[in-house]
Amino acid sequence: MPNMILKSSFFAGTENKKSPARSFTRRDFFKVSSIAATGVALGGLEISRSAYAAGSDQPKVGLIGCGWYGKSDLCRLIQVSPVEVVSLCDVDKNMLAGASDLISQRQKSKRRPATFGDYREMLAAKNLDIVLVGSPDHWHALQCIAAIESGADVYCQKPISRDVREGQAMLAAARKHQRVVQIGTQRKSTPHLIDARKQVVDAGLLGKVGHVELCCYFHMRANGNPPEEPVPDFLDYEMWSGPAPWRAYDGLPHKRWWRTFMEYGNGIMGDMCVHKFDTARWMLHLGWPKRISSAGGIFVEKGGKSNIADTQTATFEYDDFDVVWQHRTWGTPPDPDYPWALFIYGEKGTLKASTMRADFLPMDPNAKPIHFECLYEREQYPEDVNEPDIELNAAPATRQHMKDFLAAIATRGRPVADIEQGHISTASCILANNAMKLGRPLVWDHAKGEVKGDPEANGLLQRPYRGPWVHPAGMA
Repeated sequence: MPNMILKSSFFAGTENKKSPARSFTRRDFFKVSSIAATGVALGGLEISRSAYAAGSDQPKVGLIGCGWYGKSDLCRLIQVSPVEVVSLCDVDKNMLAGASDLISQRQKSKRRPATFGDYREMLAAKNLDIVLVGSPDHWHALQCIAAIESGADVYCQKPISRDVREGQAMLAAARKHQRVVQIGTQRKSTPHLIDARKQVVDAGLLGKVGHVELCCYFHMRANGNPPEEPVPDFLDYEMWSGPAPWRAYDGLPHKRWWRTFMEYGNGIMGDMCVHKFDTARWMLHLGWPKRISSAGGIFVEKGGKSNIADTQTATFEYDDFDVVWQHRTWGTPPDPDYPWALFIYGEKGTLKASTMRADFLPMDPNAKPIHFECLYEREQYPEDVNEPDIELNAAPATRQHMKDFLAAIATRGRPVADIEQGHISTASCILANNAMKLGRPLVWDHAKGEVKGDPEANGLLQRPYRGPWVHPAGMA
């Protein structure tokens, strides 16, 4: 069997030292656990593109959800690892065919993956080493758990779940079956944010942190009034809807339209706050908030079908400071350079950070500000430039995130965005929505996995499923 070359390096954005190349077989790739004991950091593990000579020796990969970010994640994985994409699944036949064309062109073997309209049929063969879940939020729990139970390691897009009980079930499944699950909160793998964390936060330049703000002021809330219409032949709308409440079909739900309805997700809070809240927790080493409150609603954009809040503020309370989120899908941002960002306020200065840049502004007039610029890799990966809908600023972060995922698979360790961390960030945002709905703060007991002394709030931890689908909290 051909060997696979693993080249270990320190986490991108911190150190660039490299240890000598090490050779592993495919079995070692999935089972070795000794690297963790060598003291070599795992975040920057690179897997040589020429690692496998034969298709039969390559990790077998499947993708569930072939829309915008599902394809983007898969393309980034292909760029950093000699995987073989053997199966694709989507309920839209046109989208599925387009993904098949793209992947057959992008992967080294040029093979066309098998295609499926039902993820259960794809997973039944149990021939996949890695499964990527890029479907809408209301499908994440069932598909991620099914992939775990099939024996695959999983890369699941954020937010991990649509309700808190789903997230608890996903975490339990990952631990029970000892699968590696990386969540697509790739800010933890964003080079300039890694640098900012090391050079500012960990270096103590902020001093005592007293407040954190998170925000999103993008005009990203779809708010149309399209008429109901017949479902096109190429779309299995029944399967697309799955466990979510039924909505009459009023046009293709892909890319943004589905996100405007609470039936399928958790609004801007669940889509955008989860990224920034997760980043703040990572930078400041925070766990569960002790109390969560939120207020907001549809204050301006009242004309369309959308039922997600266009304005919302949420407060996540910790012992020493609060983390406060605000979004508006209308108006202008207070800081045009940071429309989707986090701000960490310390006694010695402020750190501003976004996907595009970061800036440390010291209080001391004699100290120099520090600017961190977004890394682009157009020269190293020229295929990025012509890829439809790619976020060029996020591609390097996703590649690094995939490398970290593969490193965790190799050592059977925990990736930087482990399912547990994804659960904390996702559930906290869901609890903020629940607090807004109930009009009162919620005190979270993470040991018991419930809201303290609030039966009504605990009743919102699990949303009802549309039959015949069964909520994972009810399985076992």
